Amino acid sequence: MNSAVMASTSTPFINNRKLLSSSSSAASLSGFLPDSIHVNKKEYRPSIRAVMAPPQPQRPPSTTGLVKQAMTMTEKILARASERSNLDTGENVWVNVDILMTHDVCGPGTIGIFKREFGENAKVWDREKIVIIPDHYIFTNDELANRNVDILRDFSVEQNIKYFYDINDRSNFRANPDYKGVCHIALAQEGHCRPGEVLLGTDSHTCNAGAFGQFATGIGNTDAGFVMGTGKVLLKVPPTLRFVMDGEMPDYLLAKDLILQIIGEITVAGATYKSMEFTGSTVESLSMEERMTLCNMVIEAGGKNGVVPADQTTFNYLEGKTSAKFEPVYSDEKAKFLHEYKFDTSKLEPVVAKPHSPDNRALARECKDVKIDRVYIGSCTGGKTEDFLAAAKIFLASGKKVKVPTFLVPATQKVWMDLYGLPVPGSGGKTCSQIFEEAGCDTPASPNCGACLGGPRDTYARMNEAKVCVSTTNRNFPGRMGNKEAQIYLASPFTAAASALTGYVTDPREFLR
Repeated sequence: MNSAVMASTSTPFINNRKLLSSSSSAASLSGFLPDSIHVNKKEYRPSIRAVMAPPQPQRPPSTTGLVKQAMTMTEKILARASERSNLDTGENVWVNVDILMTHDVCGPGTIGIFKREFGENAKVWDREKIVIIPDHYIFTNDELANRNVDILRDFSVEQNIKYFYDINDRSNFRANPDYKGVCHIALAQEGHCRPGEVLLGTDSHTCNAGAFGQFATGIGNTDAGFVMGTGKVLLKVPPTLRFVMDGEMPDYLLAKDLILQIIGEITVAGATYKSMEFTGSTVESLSMEERMTLCNMVIEAGGKNGVVPADQTTFNYLEGKTSAKFEPVYSDEKAKFLHEYKFDTSKLEPVVAKPHSPDNRALARECKDVKIDRVYIGSCTGGKTEDFLAAAKIFLASGKKVKVPTFLVPATQKVWMDLYGLPVPGSGGKTCSQIFEEAGCDTPASPNCGACLGGPRDTYARMNEAKVCVSTTNRNFPGRMGNKEAQIYLASPFTAAASALTGYVTDPREFLR
């Protein structure tokens, strides 16, 4: 029996002679002692050292082992990673990490902390579980940005990091076979996202990987430096909000509309340090890339992580991408959820997030009088292959040319290749790149984060002036894409493409009827 439990169920020993030698103490205790014990006010020397508890009826031994506690997906993943059978919301536990990712923005800081705390000659805890991906400020002449990539390269060589996706020739990204592009999409494409595992990254949108039924969240450089040296991190178990989305998805909606709808519903603080679990027939019908969009933006609601239960769609996506064994977990039927939100997807409309917050939701059709200056299609949220296929579908259906500059930034090198190789359904064999060219869009740029995070002034498509932009990115705070006075309307690729064709914020149903 646990000593703490024994202390709470046994009668305390009476053995403090100094305390009992005083008349006041003895008198105060006299009422609690058996009649057979007489108190001498001058000195008390009891012969009985303890008062026995009354006998208890015998309890038969358990025949079922440990009591199983119903848990959510997130609780189960963290329980396994902390080698616990059960976990409760709010517990702080040491978690074994499966994958740590860092990039060119936070990597140098993480490396510096690792070396400071573990020593200049220290080795990382596992060279095959650290993924280093330059992706943010790549195609720029900024010397400090370029130096960040050099630091990543030097460290990766020193530590013999297996998964360092390097870029040497910035003038021609295709000359760099190891270079991938945006970290969150590259992690998925390279098989680092696996159900039931724990993936941490020095980027807030690491929650993107929750689409695979794993616990994925962003951490700071200090925590990352510690993980780099130990493979462990201290985490507080978050409560879970469940979002049940049922109904047939209308052909004019995309996952971006769903997550903007949710964030508008609960606000940017509505899921602060909570897990957001997405279920329902609508979610089950989504592709992996669309599920990534859903989980990618849970951080915009303050969420700790987002998760989608793994299913055959997940397993099909992972086929050929990883040989590692994984074991998915699912929420128990009686798991406790902090709140549950239900949506009938068939009744939803295309939405946007107006400046300057992701929860400033409005129907796209309500913003039809908002004149825009440009459109940006890209980022981890809206720069995947299916995002560009969606935009191409709008351009193809209209047969018109864009009325404002339209910038296209593929998330990864694979996405870039898809734009030039995959035929768009219903196009007679045309690729996205051909359709974009016919519509008058800019030529697809080199794969990277681009202007999503602003970056140096020479970053492609950066908002260097106070203009109005419809963007498939994830944040529209002042200065997020550059100029502090710029106005960013967050939207789906459908809505972004439709807006490019009219020069105003436009409901995509105008071109999909």
